Amino acid sequence: MESSLTYSALSWDFRKENTRNLTHCYHDYPARMIPQIARRLLKKYKSKNHTLLFDPFCGSGTVLVEGVLLGLDVIGTDLNPLARLISKSKCTNIDIGQLREAIKRYSEFAKKDPNSENEKSPVPDFKNLTFWFNSRTIAKLTLLRKFVFSIPNDAIRLFFTIAFSETVRESSISKPGEFKLVRAKDRIENGFNPDVFGTMLSKLNRNLDGLTEYISHHNELTRKPQVRIEEFDSSICIPQNIIGEGTIDLVITSPPYGDSSTTVAYGQFSRLSNQWLGIEDEVAFKVDKHLMGGVRSSEIQNFNIPKLDMAISVIDQENHSRALEVSSFYSDLLNSCSNVSKVVKFLGYVCYVVSNRRVKGITLPTDTAIIDFFERNGFYHVRTYTRNIPNKRMPSRNSPTNVKGLTDKTMSTESIIVLQKHSKL
Repeated sequence: MESSLTYSALSWDFRKENTRNLTHCYHDYPARMIPQIARRLLKKYKSKNHTLLFDPFCGSGTVLVEGVLLGLDVIGTDLNPLARLISKSKCTNIDIGQLREAIKRYSEFAKKDPNSENEKSPVPDFKNLTFWFNSRTIAKLTLLRKFVFSIPNDAIRLFFTIAFSETVRESSISKPGEFKLVRAKDRIENGFNPDVFGTMLSKLNRNLDGLTEYISHHNELTRKPQVRIEEFDSSICIPQNIIGEGTIDLVITSPPYGDSSTTVAYGQFSRLSNQWLGIEDEVAFKVDKHLMGGVRSSEIQNFNIPKLDMAISVIDQENHSRALEVSSFYSDLLNSCSNVSKVVKFLGYVCYVVSNRRVKGITLPTDTAIIDFFERNGFYHVRTYTRNIPNKRMPSRNSPTNVKGLTDKTMSTESIIVLQKHSKL
């Protein structure tokens, strides 16, 4: 049991743990933090007086769910519209009886013929629609979209929206298991004809089970936590009307590994869902550009961190453009850490789960950078835990140069960095 061991002696791999219980079962999402990490960090670094938890890169809401179930008020922010919807849905209570009735109504609806004149609906108009979906799938998704959007209850509609989003992705002609949008040749050649309505029903029932478990735990709380999902960019600023300086007790987060265009393409993964959910193409196509490191700077920054500066210098000798992208990412990360530092209380903790990616065969010391960025802002490095990444939805090797046969290792371990604020300035 955990109580009989120090946290440094415990494995952080959680290889045999169920990582998709509670509302964590909702919607796949790239590079998710598993709930066991957030749960252990909360139990270790949350004090009795702590009431407010912040995740500046909340993604699909893993940290927020775990915080709520420990009675904390939670704030999460993310620039991806789909991520915000998933996070909000995961932390939203619903009357189970009403939800079951809504799913029952859907089951009856799903038996209807989408080609019936009475059931036809206007097809949504967005870029590359017919490139990613065949005509039969478009007709079914259009009908399904109309059903979801017509649900009067906000919480139930959100619940259905998340299941619809996942159904969209799985019904497309994109290659399954890929973050980036890549057309699947076999789906094109074999006339892919997904069971759209059946897929949706399966997602609804799975999520219903997770929500039922979540509500059971939530009902045991003596106070009902508040949940706020925001869309500000922490690398630019943290609005004081949303989070005041020195108000956060605990930060637990997992920032991006690097700029989305060359690492985990959150925007590409979410694009089709965002489009079907009514997000304008102008926004849906530019999610990755707006994320950390998405805008390349015109010159390489000196971070005064020898290991990082040397790594970027070596990359620069081989490819100046890639060095600029890397520098831009760490510049945004530095700004975000500085802004996060300001909102943390004296003696409050920040816990960052990061991995050191490789670019042009060079390992980038993100763990060292995180420690340095926070130490500049009055924090003390408490400890770094190391974990292996099992069952990671990323290949163990990739082709960083696009030269056939030339591959390199991808990230296989993570560092869980814990720092405490020791300065009131």
